[in-house]
Amino acid sequence: MASKKKLHAGPGASPPPVADDLEYRVTREKATETPFSGKLLYNKAAGTYACVACGNPLFSSQTKYDSGSGWPSFWLPLAEGKVKTSADSGHNMLRIEVSCADCGAHLGHVFDDGPRPSGKRFCINSAALNFAPREES
Repeated sequence: MASKKKLHAGPGASPPPVADDLEYRVTREKATETPFSGKLLYNKAAGTYACVACGNPLFSSQTKYDSGSGWPSFWLPLAEGKVKTSADSGHNMLRIEVSCADCGAHLGHVFDDGPRPSGKRFCINSAALNFAPREES
């Protein structure tokens, strides 16, 4: 069984537990899961994708699409202010990092090669997400 590591949730906040080492490495050490290996890559169910570290709802299944990149891809966050972006010059590349606006967890990167209407591809690690299926009414 993987050890329960804690994520830093910010000053004065209780850090939530992390289920496994991959989640910790991705969200706090900015690691990347192996392409085509993520638990949510092929998920087609209707629902909401949330930050694994704090539960902040981030993306809707309605904006998820198959980009062929090997990671879950979305063309738009759930709402403005759910994610934040910053320049990332690691690995000798210039990219735009995507992180959770609530707790700062690293999620992945955003690229300008996505579908309309946004033209964006939010390329997100499955290990940074939890999925909540939409309840039937």
